[in-house]
Parts: sequence; C-alpha cells; structure tokens
Amino acid sequence: MKILVIEDEQSLRENITSYLNVDGNICESCGGLTTALQRLADYDYDCVLLDIGLPDGQGLDVLEFLRAHHKNEAVLIISARNSLDDKLKGLNLGADDYLTKPFHLAELKARLIAVYRRKALNTNNKVVFNEISIDIPGRTVEVNDNAIILTRKEYEMLLYFIANKGKVISKNAIAEHLWGDEMDMHDNFDFIYTHIKNLRRKLLDAGGKDYLTSIYGLGYKFVST
Repeated sequence: MKILVIEDEQSLRENITSYLNVDGNICESCGGLTTALQRLADYDYDCVLLDIGLPDGQGLDVLEFLRAHHKNEAVLIISARNSLDDKLKGLNLGADDYLTKPFHLAELKARLIAVYRRKALNTNNKVVFNEISIDIPGRTVEVNDNAIILTRKEYEMLLYFIANKGKVISKNAIAEHLWGDEMDMHDNFDFIYTHIKNLRRKLLDAGGKDYLTSIYGLGYKFVST
C-alpha cells in the first residue's frame, strides 16, 4: 500500500512509518495540515492515517478536502480524543475507522488492512489469480472452477498471500495479520507452517499450481509466475 501518515508527534510518526515499511509498503508522512493537503492534491494514496489534532488546523479538514475533490483514499483516524462526538463527526465526514491513542502498532496495521480491503471491495467483489478465484462477499474459493473448502484462517491467509504475491513475508507478519495481538499467546510460529501446509495441499488437490514456497530464515513467498 501507499500510505500517508498525518501525525504531528514526531516520535509516533516515525515509529508508525518504520513499522509499516517493513512489509514493503510505501509510507510518506507529514506533521501538519498544510503539508498534508498539498500532498493529497499532488498524489494519490491507498490509505491515510489521520490525526485530527494538528498544530496548524483540524485534521477533519482533510476529510472535507478528500470529499470535495472526489478522492477515494481509505482513512483511518488516529486520535487521543475519545469522545463520541469526535468519532461520529469523523465517520460522518467519510473516515472508514477510528482508533484511539494509545494503541499497539499491530492493531493499527490490522485496522489499516481492514479499511483498505473494505474500500477495495466496493469496486471489486472478486479476486482472480490465474486458476484461483475468490468470491469476497460469499467467502468462497474455486480452483479451476472447482470449489474448495478452506478454514477461516486458510481463507484469510490465501487472500493475504495473493495481495502480496512476489514478496517475501515473514512469519511474524503473517502471525500479526491473522491473529493480531493474540499472536503473543503463542510460544513459536509452528502453527503457521501447519496452516500453509494445509492450504498448499488443498490448492494442489484441486489441480492448482504450487505457488507457496518457503524462504529459509526469512518466511514465505507466494510466487507470482
């Protein structure tokens, strides 16, 4: 994803961009309203992380700007304000979600992926990759027009791999995406190998190609060719 982080607290801004960049995202950042509006006028982004309390204006003006210019960025508000009025105002102006500070970076990323996915699904209800077809509303998967039965985690893992095809994804990133903060309950990531093994077997049994490969010491890769 291409992400714009609008946050006036420098340390938090740097932590967020560093954390999200690890997965291959392109993160740009700024600390004020004026710069944010200029960036949004000049460039398109997949997602915007928006602090509504900025030193030179109200972050909610960003939402007004996006609506006035018919831009389609997914917006996740991150704010220390926890009042119902602020949340409702932000959501009514077009924000996709609202996360109150302080928060765990793993939850931030999970929320960000969720709002981006929902936004994308408004225009595309089906994901097709070669012989694999995923119907998002129905949560069904077909390989060579043959339906296969996946568990919820296998289904989410397949979507995640296809969305990141060609990239090496660490076990930690997979665990954070699928389990969020619950990943801390596990002593190791052996459960990821089990899910990947089962997913690979089901794809192969349905006549699909073996796209999943292990990259020793790094993680896994969904080969795009």
